[in-house]
Amino acid sequence: MLRPLGFPPRLFGLTFAAWLLILGSALSGCSSIGMRPAPTARPVTAPPATTTPVPTGPSAVAPSLPAPAGKLPVALLLPLSGPSAALGQAMLDAAQMALFQTGDDRIELLPRDSGGAAAQASAAAKAAIADGAKLILGPLLAAEVEAVKPVAQSAHVPVIAFSTATQLAGDGTWLLGFDPRQEIERVVVYAHAHGRNRFAALAPNSPYGDIAVAALRDAVAVAGASVGPIVRYDPAATSLGPTVQAFATGSSDFDAVLIPEGGAKLKALAPLLPFYGVDPDQVKFVGTGLWAVSGLGTEPALRGAWYAAPDPATRAGFEQQFKQLYGHEPPLLATLGYDATALAGYLARNGDFSIAALTNSGGFSGLNGIFRLLPDGIVERGLAVLEVRQDGAAVIDPPPQTFEHPSY
Repeated sequence: MLRPLGFPPRLFGLTFAAWLLILGSALSGCSSIGMRPAPTARPVTAPPATTTPVPTGPSAVAPSLPAPAGKLPVALLLPLSGPSAALGQAMLDAAQMALFQTGDDRIELLPRDSGGAAAQASAAAKAAIADGAKLILGPLLAAEVEAVKPVAQSAHVPVIAFSTATQLAGDGTWLLGFDPRQEIERVVVYAHAHGRNRFAALAPNSPYGDIAVAALRDAVAVAGASVGPIVRYDPAATSLGPTVQAFATGSSDFDAVLIPEGGAKLKALAPLLPFYGVDPDQVKFVGTGLWAVSGLGTEPALRGAWYAAPDPATRAGFEQQFKQLYGHEPPLLATLGYDATALAGYLARNGDFSIAALTNSGGFSGLNGIFRLLPDGIVERGLAVLEVRQDGAAVIDPPPQTFEHPSY
């Protein structure tokens, strides 16, 4: 069951005024995070909470705060039920934080449950548009985005989705998700500038692996390097020893290896490389944003490895605030809910969700650094290069601060 908008799960029984007091305390010592150019900060205020009963079913709605006349309705499509409900709720919580922290009072947020399913996402989009939505934030999953895109396109409503399914970008739909192609280009260009000339890949035989391998070939061409062996493996395999052993026989042919893998699989895979003779002191291990998790440095084979991702320092304040309010660490994708909502609020100050406003060439600054929406539907990000260390990741090459004169 969806809870009323604005109430953290463990604070549901508090009065709205008490919740605002807690929220204000959590945010008061932190710098404001918003869209560039930075607006003048305003006090955190909100009207009384709604007590409207929460409906259920495919078009379930988390009730919005009452909206004064003149507000622009903005839909937020998230999986608030189904297998991805916990992630969807965290993204909704982050979106609410954006509304309160930035003081944006020109939008009326219309959360809708996409359910993680194409049909439900399509129905949610139609319902939101019928309620006057001028912009759609979300949905999250590729199948949902595919279903929502024609609905929004026929109504001339732009979509800022949270997916990385680049084949769905364009025609009024932008993808705010983290694009592994940009991450790979960033780290490959950096590695080549620091002496690495021949790149190999050990990649899963999956759609993500396909994207990573194609991106490596493109990045190597951009950097002026060359491609070494590329070996794919079954992501469901329980033993990767033979695959890694075969890959290691060609280790004299490369001085960097891309491993587009994450989580427990990465930690299981990485030590096999030195075991079979791929020396991390001679061959640089590089990865994608899947590596942007805590505890990676506990695996000795990964210490000193490089990957590209947003600078974690830019979202540290948000993570602290979120944990204080909701009692748990936010997933990385929660930052997308925050940034999308903050962007909508910023654009609403001029009442302008046009393509020209969305694709401002100077871009915007959010929890994950600078980003801009390109005309083709891709969202370009300014990324840092990080090095895995025993006590955590360290930025070794900072992200650019502008798209006009990037630092790399």
